[in-house]
Amino acid sequence: MTDTTIREYTGERERTREKPTESDERENEEQVDCPECGGSLATDSERGETVCEDCGLVVSEDEVDPGPEWRAFDAKEKDEKSRVGAPTTNMMHDKGLSTNIGWQDKDAYGNSLSSRQREKMQRLRTWNERFRTRDSKERNLKQALGEIDRMASALGLPENVRETASVIYRRALDEDLLPGRSIEGVATASLYAAARQAGTPRSLDEIDSVSRVDKDEIARTYRYVVRELSLEIQPADPESYVPRFASDLDLSEEVERRARELLSSAKEKGVHSGKSPVGLAAASVYAASLLANEKVTQSEVSEVASISEVTIRNRYHELLEAEDNVSQ
Repeated sequence: MTDTTIREYTGERERTREKPTESDERENEEQVDCPECGGSLATDSERGETVCEDCGLVVSEDEVDPGPEWRAFDAKEKDEKSRVGAPTTNMMHDKGLSTNIGWQDKDAYGNSLSSRQREKMQRLRTWNERFRTRDSKERNLKQALGEIDRMASALGLPENVRETASVIYRRALDEDLLPGRSIEGVATASLYAAARQAGTPRSLDEIDSVSRVDKDEIARTYRYVVRELSLEIQPADPESYVPRFASDLDLSEEVERRARELLSSAKEKGVHSGKSPVGLAAASVYAASLLANEKVTQSEVSEVASISEVTIRNRYHELLEAEDNVSQ
């Protein structure tokens, strides 16, 4: 047999071996008919089975469900329940969509990186930080949102207040309210407004204690931001301060209830008009503690509420007089 004949014979065998047979093609095709009766098959997603609609034969079972285990009835609910990727948030300048390289110089197994790898990761962190803040607006947002998060943590404000404060600051930045004002001042004013909107207000003295700007600038910037952005903020209710003061002083629920009753009586008589809500709340807590035989000193209440003892004494007598007039 010549070399040419051998090559032709070998090539024919290879082509024959590579060509799939009809039985192989039938096995690879998805089975659509019942192997017993030839009826049509249906998939039962609840049980993970494929059954025959005619004879009920279970063709396959324990199928893997690639879909989610939750249900959603509209697009908003679907976005809220989806766990693919981190959720977006206004508390980060890039809304949390960029990557972040951790500071730990360790690999996926917890082993320390070599010196060469550590240098490489440090260079990557530097470039990653530069790409995350590409212009002055993003650098401004990064600094301001960091200030808001720091102050909110120091004041014990919840996440929804931080989110609202971030949105207010973003609006102020988009409408060019920052020229001539400091970043810290507008950030503090945004947090103060957000806390009042959420019903968890903090006094100016408390805000001033954690801010890097003075009280006058906070008040001035707050009025400007509220006016320019047309924010709807109701006057602070003295009752909203009572739970926090009572908790800080370790007082019972009875004291909190009596303090609310005193403030309700003061509202009926109009005593609260023109008065500081913080002073009224502190005085009501002090008076209620005396009525409930859980005595606290004026200095302790003054320290918690960040107001003077003189204010507590003045409001204290006014509340008791209003309570006596209502009872009569």
